[in-house]
Amino acid sequence: MIVLKTGRELKIMREACRISAGALQTAGKAVEPGVTTAELDKLAEDYIRSQGGVPNFKNYEGYPATACISINNEVIHGIPTSKRVLKAGDIVSIDLGAKFEGYHGDNAATFACGDVSPEAKRLMDTTKESLYEGIAAAVAGGRIGDISHAVQSYVEARGYSVVRQFVGHGIGTSLHEAPEVPNFGTAGRGIRLMPGMTLAIEPMVNAGKSDVKILPDGWTVLTKDGSLSAHFEHTVVITADGPKIMTLL
Repeated sequence: MIVLKTGRELKIMREACRISAGALQTAGKAVEPGVTTAELDKLAEDYIRSQGGVPNFKNYEGYPATACISINNEVIHGIPTSKRVLKAGDIVSIDLGAKFEGYHGDNAATFACGDVSPEAKRLMDTTKESLYEGIAAAVAGGRIGDISHAVQSYVEARGYSVVRQFVGHGIGTSLHEAPEVPNFGTAGRGIRLMPGMTLAIEPMVNAGKSDVKILPDGWTVLTKDGSLSAHFEHTVVITADGPKIMTLL
């Protein structure tokens, strides 16, 4: 069931999203050679709690950390550890969120660790740009497929592929709500977009093929061909005046 949020609910969600965005920015600024993913995770958790929020990934279906931190050919759900040390040239995807007064925020970005290759930079730029293409298509009266098609067509026109096994989602009092928001699809198809819908739109883009695999830890998702992957995400509300990004500071 899709839940349309009231003005009161959106006010609370905006605070959850503000906290989520601040935590992502805090962790992202700390991405540099020699830092461990566990250190980034602690920075994110400390920030969320300092703002009166709760890390909504932690203990979600057994996930052990505040943030998912995925490096290079890892797509999503990388588990932070003190043994994982960032190196110059890495691209580091951080995905996290906060819960505040019963409502959730969710956002992600891929950060350069020191100087990265032109190929890595282009992948990151394309992924971020495809997110904004998808958001621009999230117009009341349109369809979910409009978002999906906007992301897919932008990515594929630049020679990359979108991950198909994992998708964006609705968000509200649950971290994952209906509807699903794929990064591939046909414009004009799918559920109609209505004011009050809140969506986590999140392109996951591979430099190579779209196929992925999951490590034995049950969480970490990698590109099957070993190619680089990038990930960007915002929580968005559909309004009569167009889409509004809630995870912006």
